[in-house]
Amino acid sequence: MTEPTDEEIAIRVQQGDDQSFGILMRRYEQKLTRFGARFLSSHEDVKDVLQEIFVKAFVNIASFDANQKFSSWIYRIAHNQFVDQLKKKSRERVSFFDLDVFFPHLVAAETADSETDREDLRRMIDQCLDKLKAKYREPLILFYFEDLDYKEIAEVLQIPVSTVGVRLQRGKNMMKKLIRQRDEPYG
Repeated sequence: MTEPTDEEIAIRVQQGDDQSFGILMRRYEQKLTRFGARFLSSHEDVKDVLQEIFVKAFVNIASFDANQKFSSWIYRIAHNQFVDQLKKKSRERVSFFDLDVFFPHLVAAETADSETDREDLRRMIDQCLDKLKAKYREPLILFYFEDLDYKEIAEVLQIPVSTVGVRLQRGKNMMKKLIRQRDEPYG
C-alpha cells in the first residue's frame, strides 16, 4: 500500500482526523527548519516560529484547497511567519548550508578540493546571498535549497510563474557577478 499524499492527509484532517496532522508535521519539520535557518540566525527562534507555523496551519487547515499542493500552502504560511519574525528582530543570517546543493549551479564545484576551501566557499556563497535583495534571494533558496518548482515558488511568493523564472535567472547572474568580484580564487 502506498503512502498517502500530503493532500490526502490534509483532507483527513479537514474531516476531523486531528491525529493525521502529526504526519504532516513530521514530513515538514526538517524542511521548514532548514528553510527558516535562511531567515533567522537563532535555532531557538526558528523552532519557535516553526511551532507558530504548525499552529497556524492546523487552525487554518479548512482553508486548504486539496486541488492545490500542500507543500506550496504550508511554505506560504512559513514564508509569512519568517518574514514577520525578521521584522521583529534585526536581520542576521546563519551561515550553514550544503554547498553541493547550491554551488554547482553557480560555478564549477571542483574548485573546492579541501574541506577548508569548501568552508571558505560556504561562507562566500552565504555572504553573496546576503547581499541580494529578498526578491532574488528567496526564489534561489526555495529552488535550490527547498527543491520547489517554479509553480510552487510562485504560489509561496504570490507572484506569476514567469516572474519566478526571471528572478531566478537574475539572482543567479547577480550571484555569479558577486562571486567573480571577490578577491578569492573561486570566481
